[in-house]
Amino acid sequence: MEDIDLKLIKINKPEDINFILGQTHFIKSVEDIYEAMVNSVPNGMFGVAFCEASEACKIRSEGNDKQMIKLAEKNAEAIGAGHSFIVFMKNCFPLNVLNAIKNIPEVCLIYCATANPTKVIVAESDNGGELGRAILGVIDGFIPKGVENKEDISWRKKFLRDIKYKL
Repeated sequence: MEDIDLKLIKINKPEDINFILGQTHFIKSVEDIYEAMVNSVPNGMFGVAFCEASEACKIRSEGNDKQMIKLAEKNAEAIGAGHSFIVFMKNCFPLNVLNAIKNIPEVCLIYCATANPTKVIVAESDNGGELGRAILGVIDGFIPKGVENKEDISWRKKFLRDIKYKL
């Protein structure tokens, strides 16, 4: 059996920026994710990067915000797993675009959608001199600090209404 090296890759981003990390299987995913983003939240700013897994093996990127595109490219390069994609966004949230992205035919799965500090667990193998990487999972945020009490429930309900996600 081949050796596999496990790596823990930190997602580097500003604290308030949300992102979606997923896997897809086709070079046109970059354009399809771009369309899903602009059709879901026309005023949202974003950048997407996709790690091509064959032929040229390039990181393909699109978006409507240079900062978000560079952020996506930098993190995609650090992860380096074939057919993975990452979308960074501002002026919108993952819940605004997640279903549109999941409905893209070539999108296989979503690993996470968050603004939390995140680390990606990556396996790297040497396949006859050619390195390959796979995302095994993510560490999204922190360990729970207990079960919510009445005050916590009141805070949660108020917060959702304050940000206009509940009436």
